[in-house]
Amino acid sequence: MKIAVVGTGYVGLVSAACFAELGHTVYGVDIDAAKIAMLRSGKSPIYEPGLEELIEKGLKSGLLSFTTDIQEVLPHVQIVFSAVATPPGENHRADLRAVFAVVETVARHANHDLVFVNKSTVPVGTGKKCEERIVAVFKERGVTYAMPVVSNPEFLREGMAVPDTLMPDRIVIGMANEIHNAADARAMMEELYRPITRVGKPIIFMNRESAEIVKYASNAFLATKISFINMLTEFCEKTGANIRDIAKGMGLDDRIGPRFLHAGIGYGGSCFPKDVKALLATAEEYGVDFSIVSATDRINTRQRKRFFDKILAALPPKATVAVWGLSFKPKTDDMREAPSLDLLPLLLERGHKVKAFDPVAMENTKKIIPSNIEFVEHHMDAAKGADAVILLTEWDLFRGADLKELASIMKGKDLFDGRNIYEPREVTEAGLIYHGIGL
Repeated sequence: MKIAVVGTGYVGLVSAACFAELGHTVYGVDIDAAKIAMLRSGKSPIYEPGLEELIEKGLKSGLLSFTTDIQEVLPHVQIVFSAVATPPGENHRADLRAVFAVVETVARHANHDLVFVNKSTVPVGTGKKCEERIVAVFKERGVTYAMPVVSNPEFLREGMAVPDTLMPDRIVIGMANEIHNAADARAMMEELYRPITRVGKPIIFMNRESAEIVKYASNAFLATKISFINMLTEFCEKTGANIRDIAKGMGLDDRIGPRFLHAGIGYGGSCFPKDVKALLATAEEYGVDFSIVSATDRINTRQRKRFFDKILAALPPKATVAVWGLSFKPKTDDMREAPSLDLLPLLLERGHKVKAFDPVAMENTKKIIPSNIEFVEHHMDAAKGADAVILLTEWDLFRGADLKELASIMKGKDLFDGRNIYEPREVTEAGLIYHGIGL
C-alpha cells in the first residue's frame, strides 16, 4: 500500500519507518525543512534504538521517503496518517490545532477517495470534529470524495518504540460504522496491518469513540498502578516495611502482575503526565468524576517532591552533587517531564555545584537547563569529589557501577537512589549511605 504519515516526531517517524519495513511505500511529511533534510540523509533527529537503521534501510529500498510538501504525495496515497503533536493546551486540554490543520489541508487538496487516520493521541470526539471539517471543505470545493476518519491509537514505549510498533500487543482500530465507504476503509486497515496480524497479533475493531478513549484509559491505568505502589513507599518508611517485598508479594498475584509496581520518584515523559491531565480535563467537560485519576496525578507530584526534599535536607551547604541520568527514562533522549528538569534548578538555587551525566540526553538538557551545570563524559567523572550522588534515570550503565570505587572517589558518602536499582546492603558494605524510596 501507499501511505503518507504527517508529522515525524516519535510516533510519526517510528510509524513511517516501520510501515516501510513491512513493505509499504511510505511518505513522511513534516513542515520542518531542516528535519526533513536530516531524514533524507539517513539521520534520525531523535534517539530511539533501531530507528536510524530502519530509516537508512527504507531510504535505500525506496520504500521510505520524506518531503515537506503534502500536496506532492496526496495523489499517490490511499491512507493518510496524522501523527502530529497534541501538546497540553489551556487547562491541560489537548491542543488539536495541528490535527485540524492536517485534516483540512488533506481535504482541501485530495483528488480521490482517501482514508484519514488519527494516530496522534486525541480526546474522545476528535474524529467526529475532523469529519465535520472534511464535509465543510468538500462542500466548499464542490467535491464528493469519500474520506472516512479512523482512530488508530499508538501504544509504543520510548526506548522500545520499534519492537512495539512491529510486534504490538494489539492493534486498535476505531471507526464510525455509519460513514460512507466504511467497509472499504476497514478492508484497507486490515491490509495495512496484515504483515503483523499474520504472526498472530490481534487487530480489534470498535467504534471510534471507544478507540479514542482506549489510549488515555491505558496510560491512566498504568500511571495509577505506578502511583499506587509509590503511595505505599512513605507508609513503608514510617513502619519499617520494605516496598520491594510488598511489590513482589502483590505482583505474584496474576490478577495484578509485577509490571509497573517498581517504586521510585514517579512517572514522567511525553505520555503519562500529559494523558492523565488531558483525560481529567475531558472528564470534567462531560461532568464525570475521575477522582482515582486525579489522585494518581496528585500522588505522582508528591512523590517527586518528597524525594527532592529528602535530598535538599541532607546536603551540606554549597555541596558538589553528581546527577546520574537526565532523561525521563532509559533508552531515550526525551526530556519531557523528566525529574531532572525539576531537581537541577532546585540544586542551583540552593547554591550547590552540579556535575551531570547521561548517556544520550546531555545535548537536549543543555538546551533547557542553565549553562552553569557541568556536563561530563563519564558517570564516575561526575562523582569525583562529590558530596552526594543522585540517580534519577535507571540506565544499565549505572546498575553496574563499582560501588567501592564510587565510595573511594567521592568526598561525601550519600547515594540517593531515585529508582531503587541498588541493594541497600551492597551500598552500605561499600562504605556509602543509601537513600532509597520505601526501603
